[in-house]
Order: sequence, then structure tokens, then C-alpha cells
Amino acid sequence: QDEYKPDKDLSEVDLKNAIRVHHALATKASDYSKKSNVLKLKTADWRVFLFQAPSKEEMLSWILRINLVAAIFSAPAFPAAICSMKKFCRPLLPSSVTKLCQEEQLKSHENKMKQIADELAEHKLHPVEKSLKSKEAEEYRLKEHYLIFE
Repeated sequence: QDEYKPDKDLSEVDLKNAIRVHHALATKASDYSKKSNVLKLKTADWRVFLFQAPSKEEMLSWILRINLVAAIFSAPAFPAAICSMKKFCRPLLPSSVTKLCQEEQLKSHENKMKQIADELAEHKLHPVEKSLKSKEAEEYRLKEHYLIFE
């Protein structure tokens, strides 16, 4: 709601409130009906932000521009840490500029989507008892949540 003033320096509060867009995805908030022209931004740390644009055209422009910048600053993920406890760990998402061209990046994302979908299908084939409060059940839920979000 605050108006941007280009001649004003960014304060420490501004920098604290900045949203990191690496590995983020902006989409039309089709499941939100209270206001029109709302876009949803899902960040790499699983936060979700809603933004309202003045018009449909501007909303689509914001989505395109946010996703373009997110793609530029979304180098492929590092593999998750390996530990001896077989505990699920999310992969590390670097906030560095990708070295892939757009075509290679698209292929990389398509391959990652297929891999995640296959992994989710495999994960759902071996469910743990939902009523359990064990570490195993919590690990299962955490991994499932991550795979669905991705």
C-alpha cells in the first residue's frame, strides 16, 4: 500500500521485509475470491503472499515479471544433505543466477516435475499409519507436504 519513492534510500526495515523470489512461483490466485486481480506468490521457504493489482492486465504483467526474475535467480537445487539416519531433508535452493539458458532451464524444470511426481506416487504407495505420533509418521507427513508443494 505504500508508494515507492525512488529517491528514498531503503531502510533496514525495508530490507528485513524484502521477499526473496529465488525458486518462487507467481500464479493467479484462482482460489481467492474476495477481491479481483489477485496473484499468489509461493516462495522457496513455503510462505504464500497475495497481491492485488489494479487490473487483470497488470496482474498478468506482474506474474510474468516475477516469474522471469525468479527463474533468473533460481539455479538448480543442490542435493539434500545425506545422513545416516534416513531422515528426510529438503534440498538446498541456491539464490544464485542460473547458468542454464531458457531452453535448458525449461527442460530441467520439466525433468524435476516428472521426478517429483514419480517420487510422490512412490511415496503414496508406502503410507505409514496416520494415527501414529512417531518420528516415522512425522517424517512421512513432512516429505509428503514437501512433494505436494513442489
